[in-house]
Amino acid sequence: MTINCKGKLVDLTSPKVMGILNLTPDSFFDGGKYKDEISILKQVEYMLEHGATFIDMGAYSSRPGADHVPEDEELQRMTPVIDLILKNFPDTLISIDTFRSKVAAESIEHGATIINDIAAGNLDENMFATIAKHQVPYIMMHMRGTPQSMQKEAVYDNMINDLRFYFSEKIQETTSKKINDVIIDPGFGFAKTTAQNYTLLNHLDMFQTFGLPILIGLSRKSMIYKVLGSSPQEALNGTTALHTVALLKGANIIRAHDVKEASECIKLVEALKENAL
Repeated sequence: MTINCKGKLVDLTSPKVMGILNLTPDSFFDGGKYKDEISILKQVEYMLEHGATFIDMGAYSSRPGADHVPEDEELQRMTPVIDLILKNFPDTLISIDTFRSKVAAESIEHGATIINDIAAGNLDENMFATIAKHQVPYIMMHMRGTPQSMQKEAVYDNMINDLRFYFSEKIQETTSKKINDVIIDPGFGFAKTTAQNYTLLNHLDMFQTFGLPILIGLSRKSMIYKVLGSSPQEALNGTTALHTVALLKGANIIRAHDVKEASECIKLVEALKENAL
């Protein structure tokens, strides 16, 4: 199970870590933390040294109820940082967290490798054509509505069946557009209640039937700290516990704030699998 990143084949049979670099002032955990060149480069270097295969950059917060960000502002936040990272760490595989095709296209032209779309094309009708043109790996997440409205849409007849149908349709569409490297993300926390998030985690292995890599984004989310009665800042231990469950149920990429801990989790789960009787 490989994806082609700038001509480099990345094998996802062994799970990989995608480190999060938020360029927004209002992200739920680390908003506003990386706002100058020194702090950005220091964090990227740390993540690369501690096991990140990919760096995922976002300039539009997708937390529930997040402020809307104009497209030009998203680009102004994004492209200079792509240039900065690749100037200092030229082999970095950069993923761009955006649902806008213009942001995706310009980011790819600046050297980004992967597009991570929370809306799977639903918020920009040109996204699939853009991905097909540039032939970069494409992460499709499940979400309903927008970041501003999604929590009002967490109503399902059968959530797992609904998500499987959603991905079946999206995969058919990407195949018809000749998009080669598709990764699916079930969208923990997006149009899902806390209870629904745990149901989804319990049944994550059901998404392996698509034969595509699975990315999970659980890091420090409210499904953890609400159950624990804590906060995002106190949710690292809970994050690691759920990362372990996700890996045992077939996750191929862990998108995480805490790269070192996520990498250690992968190593331990891989050792567990290698020594099964």
